[in-house]
Amino acid sequence: MGSIAHSAVALLNAPATSAAVSWLDGPIESLSTLRKSLLFAELSNLSYLPRADAGQLAYRMGFPEIRFYNRDGAQAYIFANEEDAVVTCRGTEPHDWNDVRADLDLGSVMAETAGWVHRGFQREVDDLWPRLEQALMSNRRPLWFTGHSLGGAMAVICAGRCKLSYIRSNPRALFTFGSPRLGSWRYVNYVEIEAYRWVNNNDIISRLPPAWLGYRHKGQEIYLNAYGKIRRVTPWQRLKDRWRGFLRGLREGRFDHFADHAIGRYIENIRRAVEEEERPSIALRNPVAPPVFRWYRAAA
Repeated sequence: MGSIAHSAVALLNAPATSAAVSWLDGPIESLSTLRKSLLFAELSNLSYLPRADAGQLAYRMGFPEIRFYNRDGAQAYIFANEEDAVVTCRGTEPHDWNDVRADLDLGSVMAETAGWVHRGFQREVDDLWPRLEQALMSNRRPLWFTGHSLGGAMAVICAGRCKLSYIRSNPRALFTFGSPRLGSWRYVNYVEIEAYRWVNNNDIISRLPPAWLGYRHKGQEIYLNAYGKIRRVTPWQRLKDRWRGFLRGLREGRFDHFADHAIGRYIENIRRAVEEEERPSIALRNPVAPPVFRWYRAAA
């Protein structure tokens, strides 16, 4: 049973290294919310790669400055250029006992601010925060936080600590993908940060730990339905949509609750949303103006 669970986690967190990725040649602030979301989803994907591979792709995306932090299995990158710095926390690695232990530890501890926070997630951040804080002390650029899965929960905690610390560059915004719930209502609402939380249909991790234990999410939800479309849904509509996605997954030979958590699935759906948003305005663009954000296809 344990090997099946580990195989499922390995599948849903496998990085899509051969997918098309974005190239940024201007400030992140100039991008639309969807373009920002795509960029941060792709950087979250890079966080699963080894330092050399992640650095090579990040450089080609427009982030020549790459810093990697690793302690006891907790990992994060800082991807930066002249305009911006992005703290990207890595999600669960199924072969890393430290990550698995953090996910399974449902205990809570008193937060430094207010309320309580998931003990396992905070322990992961505690391992990295001293070095991250030291690195960010000298930063003067707009600072962004992002992560997928466990990395999303870590990014929330890091952004909150950054906001309340002596770091001069306050978090500009927070983008998470398939993030679990991470603390009490008082905790997630204590620090005011612009935050967006992407949820893909039946993504099982976004529904854990259960709400009846008092756990809550941080950020404005952006929901992708069973067809990968951004939709605002009522609880009843969401229930129907989850069943639609589950049955569709069975017909296609996959278990939707795990498949929908894959970072590659988030990237694919967000990229389609970007294309649909920008398609009507293509003819209106100034052909002389240089593009700020483009795509290229990375080598497999």
